Amino acid sequence: MNKADLLKRLSQQVIETPSWGFQDSGTRFGIFPQPWAAKTLEEKFQDAGQVQKYTGICPTVALHIPWDRCDDWNKASAMATQYGVKIGAINPNVFQDKDYQFGSICHKDERVRQKAIQAHLDCIDIAKATNSDSISLWFADGSNYPGQDDFRERKHRMQDSLSTVYKALPKGMRMLIEYKFFEPAFYHTDIADWGCSILLCQKLGDQAEVLVDTGHHAQGTNLEHIVAILLDEGRLGGFHFNSRKYADDDLTVGSINPYELFLIYNELVGAEEEGDARTKACAKRVAYMFDQCHTHKPTVEAIIQSAVTVQETYCKALQVDRAALKKARQNGDIVGAEEVLKDAYNSDCRPLLKEWRESKNMNPEPLKAFRTSGYTDKMTAERQKRRQAAAAQTQGATMAAGFPT
Repeated sequence: MNKADLLKRLSQQVIETPSWGFQDSGTRFGIFPQPWAAKTLEEKFQDAGQVQKYTGICPTVALHIPWDRCDDWNKASAMATQYGVKIGAINPNVFQDKDYQFGSICHKDERVRQKAIQAHLDCIDIAKATNSDSISLWFADGSNYPGQDDFRERKHRMQDSLSTVYKALPKGMRMLIEYKFFEPAFYHTDIADWGCSILLCQKLGDQAEVLVDTGHHAQGTNLEHIVAILLDEGRLGGFHFNSRKYADDDLTVGSINPYELFLIYNELVGAEEEGDARTKACAKRVAYMFDQCHTHKPTVEAIIQSAVTVQETYCKALQVDRAALKKARQNGDIVGAEEVLKDAYNSDCRPLLKEWRESKNMNPEPLKAFRTSGYTDKMTAERQKRRQAAAAQTQGATMAAGFPT
């Protein structure tokens, strides 16, 4: 691929940031506060705008409902625009309410299932109001002990519940169905793998597609193989990119096994350039998003770091010599085929990406530029001052009402 085409393709790359990636995070053992972390929806848009400003490939922000609930979505959309971003995928949360302890849309109690279904219908309404083209679904539904519930009955409840939600989708809106093989259900999970997900999608209709979270697999799973199959079936809807070492670690993209990420991108680029009409169309509409837990890293810096990583990885995959790879495969040259991939992977894309950024009037070194901008220190001071004032106001109101503090 010549330089002009490379630069053009780099301009087409888009990946969504998660609103929850800008707030405090932690582990099951506790939350680890960061003084600059976003707490309000506006603060999340503000931080997301910084990622877009310095990388140029993160124009949308995924929202999680009810974490990001808002009384006026027109105002929320305008607020996002003010900071240089737009609202992206809407993610229903049906795993924290106490009613969902034993499942949400798979729960044996119809009342609970209807509550979960309504939460999804509400999110479709939010997607309509914000001009979002997708709702992204992940379920903690499952069981922790043998005999706890009936697998087949739960499967039927899942299908029936999602069918109700699917029927409410407007034309052009996609339902992206994520899977995870364990946690918080440790015996079985109702959508445990890509097979369970694609079966659901096939039963629901063409607007339902599989979402692959790169951390939701057993050790040693060949992710690029899964990606290739889903592309070939026209059912790969999107990604939640992160890295993992042991389980669903939600580490920043590329921090563990960056070659795996390259091999995934190699399949995506290969499908877009060499697949049949359905495969090409599928590859071009794949939605990309980060889903990371910045337990120890500064939030905005971590997401900029990840964005730069996927830019570099995509650039490497674009430089795979497809003709040479095809020839090596046809000739049975196993070593030669692998060397074609390694040559692209080992290429240094940083000079080209610097040139691309300069052509967009951006700083050629995103992370360095952000770290020296003073934004983190500024937000730390502003947000702490604002929260101290809010806390003092709350305390004053409590004292005025005659309640002990």
